[in-house]
Order: sequence, then structure tokens, then C-alpha cells
Amino acid sequence: MKPKWIFVSALAGALTLMAPSSGQTPTANDRADSTATTATKKAVAAVLPTDQQIADAKANGMVWVNTRTKVYHEADSGFYGKTKHGRFMTKDEATKAGFRAAKESAAKKANKSATKAH
Repeated sequence: MKPKWIFVSALAGALTLMAPSSGQTPTANDRADSTATTATKKAVAAVLPTDQQIADAKANGMVWVNTRTKVYHEADSGFYGKTKHGRFMTKDEATKAGFRAAKESAAKKANKSATKAH
């Protein structure tokens, strides 16, 4: 049993020595990674549609498809034109491409039932 504990202790000590300390100066690679992250965020922001594009798409009866989740959002959805990975298309195109309608939120369901009660 002792050899096992000695091995585990030696392994833990070696891993501790290999880990970078928190006071270490960032290397060029670390700075490059930071720049790449910033560039990626800017690229994502550049891909999102403008308010004018969203208004035009609503006027043309388009839906916003989230290409990652394979879900489409109608014009009254809070996610319409807002997800990081998406684009506009017609509802028919979205359905044919295998996208499904987003589930209705509880707030919308409550609002609809309140409207029906009047």
C-alpha cells in the first residue's frame, strides 16, 4: 500500500511544478489567444443583423433560424435576429431544411389565455 501512496504523492508534486504560477508574465502565445478571442467577438457582432435588416425581414414574413440548434423563431420572439448563429429565411424554407419551431414561452402562453378570456 505504501508504494501506491508514494507514487500518488510524487505525481501530485510533479503536476504542481508543471502548472504555471499565477504571477507569471503572459507569453506571446497568451497575448495572441487574447487577441483572437477579441477578434472572434467582433466577428460575431459583425454577423448579427442590424435593426433595419430585422425590420425588413419582419415586413417580408421571414423567420430567424438558429443554425446551431435547428430552431426557428417567428417575428414576435425575443430571439428574432438575436442568436449568435443564425440567418433569415421563409418559414417554408426553414421547415424543408429541417428546422423546427421554437417552443412558446410560458409568458406568451399566459398572455394568449388572458386574451382569450376577454
